[in-house]
Amino acid sequence: MATKVYIVYYSMYGHVEQLAKEIQKGAASVEGVEVKLWQVPETLSDDILAKMSAPAKSDAPIISPHELADADGLLLGFPTRFGMMAAQFKAFMDATGGLWRTQALAGKPAGIFYSTGSQGGGQETTPLTAITQLVHHGMIFVPIGYTFGAGMFEMEKVKGGSPYGSGTFAGDGSRQPSELELEQAFHQGKYFAAIAKKLKGAA
Repeated sequence: MATKVYIVYYSMYGHVEQLAKEIQKGAASVEGVEVKLWQVPETLSDDILAKMSAPAKSDAPIISPHELADADGLLLGFPTRFGMMAAQFKAFMDATGGLWRTQALAGKPAGIFYSTGSQGGGQETTPLTAITQLVHHGMIFVPIGYTFGAGMFEMEKVKGGSPYGSGTFAGDGSRQPSELELEQAFHQGKYFAAIAKKLKGAA
């Protein structure tokens, strides 16, 4: 039976979505792994989103909390708000109390990816503070560490991401994920999927 990896994300301006799609490609490159993209519900009104010049959402389906339990592994992505996950994703996690009560997610591997507005804007604090969500569910955090190799040590180019997971810088919103950032996202998907497959096989 195939290993099911769910990539669950929130993206206001499309940066996290771009990472999610590249992660999907990486995960899908592992034989025996099925990958599905999901979005969490938006909490802002259409009027507010329009005033914020947010583009239309993608056609990825909206996930409900109980559907998380169907996955063998979860990759969670979100933009940063003041060094922590965006409120939209936190609201979604707050709705997983039923899963927590039954420990339905305990033992499942999970990874994190993210976007920030600046280099000091939370590339490490955002995933670090997000780990609390995984801990309370008893999930197994799977960082990428330094498995991306030389790309982790790039100093000449602006590059998001960290040992916690892949990332990008949005700047004022006009900057798009670089080729190196997308390569790191692909690597995270492939690396994570292989681990999720091993864990399922060992169960």
